[in-house]
Amino acid sequence: MHALISGASVAGPVLAYWLRRNGWRVTVVERAADMRAGDGGHAVDLFGPAVDVIERMGLLDAVTAARTENDTITLFREGRRPITLATADLAGGISGRHVEIMRGTLAGILHEATRDDADYRFGTVIEKLDGTAALLSDGTTIDADLVVGADGLHSGVRGLAFGPEQDYRRFLGAYLAVYTLPDVLGTGPTVAAFTAPGRAATVYPTLTPGWSRALFLARTPEEIPHDRRDPDAQKRVLRDLVGGTLGPPADEVLAHAAAADDFYLDDISQIRMDSWSRGAVTLVGDAGYGPGPAVGGGTSLAAAGAYVLAAELRDVTAGEIPRALRRYEDALATPVGHSRRIGPSVLAAIVPRSRAQVWTTAQVMRLLPRLPASFRRRLTSFGGGPAAMLDGLELR
Repeated sequence: MHALISGASVAGPVLAYWLRRNGWRVTVVERAADMRAGDGGHAVDLFGPAVDVIERMGLLDAVTAARTENDTITLFREGRRPITLATADLAGGISGRHVEIMRGTLAGILHEATRDDADYRFGTVIEKLDGTAALLSDGTTIDADLVVGADGLHSGVRGLAFGPEQDYRRFLGAYLAVYTLPDVLGTGPTVAAFTAPGRAATVYPTLTPGWSRALFLARTPEEIPHDRRDPDAQKRVLRDLVGGTLGPPADEVLAHAAAADDFYLDDISQIRMDSWSRGAVTLVGDAGYGPGPAVGGGTSLAAAGAYVLAAELRDVTAGEIPRALRRYEDALATPVGHSRRIGPSVLAAIVPRSRAQVWTTAQVMRLLPRLPASFRRRLTSFGGGPAAMLDGLELR
């Protein structure tokens, strides 16, 4: 049987790998012109079951070897001494198994493991769907047995099969921006962090010596209209939201956004669907469910969700695919339910709403290394959301 997958970042290649192991023919289409492998994208976390999936693919050694080495984080405060602690202390409440890796690096490893077995078509999208018959932007047609949207928050497959994004998207009240810049802070291998009421930023090293990546988070009660296709408009949104709020060092980082050629800005939203399957069309990861960008657990849920989907499709006939997709949804019902609570709870923890919360966050970071491990895990569990979500994933 033939599966057509849209999206080649993480969930798409994971799904392609396991479907090929089950004897499927697989075509993967990707909007980007190339794999975007390497040092690109922001750092993502693989927790618990997602690490298990990577290990079962025989890729854990490669992924671990390519992990980021952001082993310490330093909170900078105007007029006060910085606070430094191990990043492992902050991740301990989410999962005992954890690997942080650049998204582009992870995508490259996954693509390398599947490129010889799947038909990858870059610079290509699905333009029309009639059931599982697809017209592609390269002019070809594919009469697939299964179509999967693994193409992120703004999924094209979801739009074609289920309708407009606004019917399913829930804005969580914040924006994120990511871009690369020189190591202007001189912080080298440590992660630099800044907080202010409604704002937070981290600057961390990339794999390229002398270069850093900045990630800004900013609360706003309403969405800000702007042209997503215009990088200058997106950069103005970031400047308007953040400029002058995080102190002079962060302003120096912000100034480099103007020259960044990899600038990315998006709202932090969740897709909430009662069902993310229709006939033999289904969705994986942020396209159909997930806690939202930059709030933790989304990459892990996408990777593990792809594995669960492939497991349910093992040894099925074409006529059995809709039932297999219902089983896939049932298997993910509890994790997805937990994922919907993660976004708001994590945002509440990492982007303080008030000066009092800014102060409290600093005190927690200062005291965390001195606390018993069990209490440390409880403080960094974000209310149990990420841990509960990942614990609910059962891999067969």
